[in-house]
Amino acid sequence: MPTILGQNQYGKAENRVVKITRDGDTHHIKDLNVSVALSGDMEEVHYSGSNANVLPTDTTKNTVFAFAKEHGIESAEQFGIHLARHFVTSQEPIKRARIRVEEYTWERIETSDNNSRFIGSDEVKHSFVRKGQEVRTSQITFDGENWEVISGMKDLTVMNSTNSEFWGYVKDKYTTLQEAYDRILATTVQAAWRFNWTSDEQRMPNWERSYAEAKKHLLQAFAETYSLSLQQTLYQMGSRVINSRSEIDEVRLSLPNKHHFLVDLEPFGLKNDNEVYFAADRPYGLIEGTVLRDGVEARIPVDHTNL
Repeated sequence: MPTILGQNQYGKAENRVVKITRDGDTHHIKDLNVSVALSGDMEEVHYSGSNANVLPTDTTKNTVFAFAKEHGIESAEQFGIHLARHFVTSQEPIKRARIRVEEYTWERIETSDNNSRFIGSDEVKHSFVRKGQEVRTSQITFDGENWEVISGMKDLTVMNSTNSEFWGYVKDKYTTLQEAYDRILATTVQAAWRFNWTSDEQRMPNWERSYAEAKKHLLQAFAETYSLSLQQTLYQMGSRVINSRSEIDEVRLSLPNKHHFLVDLEPFGLKNDNEVYFAADRPYGLIEGTVLRDGVEARIPVDHTNL
């Protein structure tokens, strides 16, 4: 049976690069995990094994590290833009580059008053602890003319200990879940948002500020929504970002419901007045959805968690 080659790409995945910027005695850290995927005129390498159009994946790895030195790392998005532009414009067979970046953030270690003798010393200015809140993600795609930038986060765990209910749902003979009028609502946020910036570099968003603001609005919407369902919370979170950030047109959220079930304490003669819960890790409900600016088509992949 005759066959033809379909969509294909290649590159170097998960290049871990740590860039230290030394501002005198004060150091700054950018810690990234960068994956490069290139596509274009690559038919012959698949059909005949000819590598004439192939830029080695080892070269893409070296480029990541060289660019960290040559261009620095202002933000995950800006670094990805530098890389994507380079691969598409420097290699004629390469027509499209996709750069995916995870950023692991660090914060300075603060000394206590009892250790005030260290304040201002070199130890404090270059001592850090890894932040555990979330991993920042970004995907930058360039085809030689237009850009697509999708940023986001994963592994941001949040909880409301009240102001959440779940009742009035469909029941059949297999339903055992009891209606809840005051429950814990917890989830681990995985989010991706697409910028409407595509080409004009004079109007490029401030990536760092945009990320901080998008995260703020996600958290505020989660905290401030009196939730009758996790779906309702998801919509409010996405809407808050779009309504607050003009540079963002699409938000996709994946929210696993981190179930907390009231423990039956009656066998011990104790009343459980919404105080003691069993935190179940699996199975879990998974609520996913996309919120769009009116008139905009969805373009973020449904399986965005790998961005």
